[in-house]
Amino acid sequence: MELSTIIGLVLGFLAVGVGMVLKGASLGALFNPAAILIIFVGTAAALFIAFPMSDLKKFPKLLKKLFKKEEVMSKTELVNFLKELTQTVRREGLLAIEEKVSNVKDPFLQLGLQMIVDGIEEDMAKDMLLEEIEAMERRHRVGASLFSQGGTYAPTLGVLGAVVGLVAALGNLSDIDKLGHSIAAAFIATLFGIFSGYVLWHPMANKLKRLSAEEIELKTMMAEGILSLPKGISPSIMEQKLLIFLSESERDAIRNGTVGVANESQQTRTA
Repeated sequence: MELSTIIGLVLGFLAVGVGMVLKGASLGALFNPAAILIIFVGTAAALFIAFPMSDLKKFPKLLKKLFKKEEVMSKTELVNFLKELTQTVRREGLLAIEEKVSNVKDPFLQLGLQMIVDGIEEDMAKDMLLEEIEAMERRHRVGASLFSQGGTYAPTLGVLGAVVGLVAALGNLSDIDKLGHSIAAAFIATLFGIFSGYVLWHPMANKLKRLSAEEIELKTMMAEGILSLPKGISPSIMEQKLLIFLSESERDAIRNGTVGVANESQQTRTA
């Protein structure tokens, strides 16, 4: 479970709910079918118009990424794994790692190692790995844009909902009670639009971008290590090449030997 997403949602709803109570507003005012229809169904309609079905079908998977923390090989584990491979290559040659390659769970890491074992030229292997990373980055960018565009549409639809509500309110000028109720209901649409746009859609887009950046960095790190294997470098040099991707605390964990060697049961985030 991705706790930060859950905590953020709970705090967001609490902030609005408690804030309304403190201001003397009734929480029952939030149950406004017309406002819900205009904002949430309207946002969905705008997304259907803006994106092809091939992109929209990824929406459930993207939501899952936001709420479920996926198992992924850490950078420190990757460093130790590649150092182990380096030792094997120097001692027994590239073909000696073929058995380990078949047990690697990460598709990208397995692809790169298999290319090295198969003797593909370094330039070709590098091009293929970089193209794979670029393709993954493009897919991630489209996924994040689904949410960022939703965050753009929702507040504007909130204004539209308020206008619709005010039009209805103007029809009740002769009844002060109905007029006040209609005006209050009109601004509920604006509340939903701003809340969904700036507490839900845009933050979720930002998290997807952050997750994408982390995965791209990990894949780049993998590519750097993979392409270094045929050069016969020492494990210490391999470590130094990869430490640039790590934070100070992660570097200390490597140097102090507090991180175990990555095992073959590690799962990685699906691209």
